[in-house]
Amino acid sequence: MKWERIPVGPIQANAYILSHTDGSCVIFDPGAEGDRIVQHIEKQQLTPLAILLTHAHFDHIGGIHEVRAKWDLPIYLHQQEKEWLTDPTLNGSAYFGGQVIVRHEPTCIAGEQTLQIGAFTFDLLETPGHSPGSISYYCKEVEAVFSGDVLFAGSIGRTDLPGGNYEQLLRSIHDKLLALPEETIVLSGHGRETTIGAEMDTNPFLHGF
Repeated sequence: MKWERIPVGPIQANAYILSHTDGSCVIFDPGAEGDRIVQHIEKQQLTPLAILLTHAHFDHIGGIHEVRAKWDLPIYLHQQEKEWLTDPTLNGSAYFGGQVIVRHEPTCIAGEQTLQIGAFTFDLLETPGHSPGSISYYCKEVEAVFSGDVLFAGSIGRTDLPGGNYEQLLRSIHDKLLALPEETIVLSGHGRETTIGAEMDTNPFLHGF
């Protein structure tokens, strides 16, 4: 099992492809350039099983239409952000000169649970603060957590968009993400990967909370 990062769109949001040795894969946050993501998967001769969203901001959902035009995949999203897919004000695109609308019905997630999709197993962690329905997907098999815009290398997610809450974000990071093994790779929504241990030691936003 391996992961690949594909920065997409003008904000360079990270889409991820997590693939299994059986040839299947799942797609995290296809935020833009959906055709490019499709071509990458086809080149690797992978069979996608699902789209997993860490949250529903426009730069994480903008490529869904092209991906779904190729494959009829379920879209997993926290139930608190179901309406964000079709509301440019909630998903933030209205503030950045665009109108991102996704009309596909998602499979809504509620509560922390184990999600099994084919050969993939994820522990779902509710990590609100950047947005009300932010989810982090922990995959023990690759010792990685797909954290969206909750935690970055040396930084944390912004909280000045609708539904953001700074104290809640810090609580989510401390209670959920920092509880993971220190060697866990953090695959963030923007920028390079880091580890839980590195952020515990060096992230200035996490000290003194």
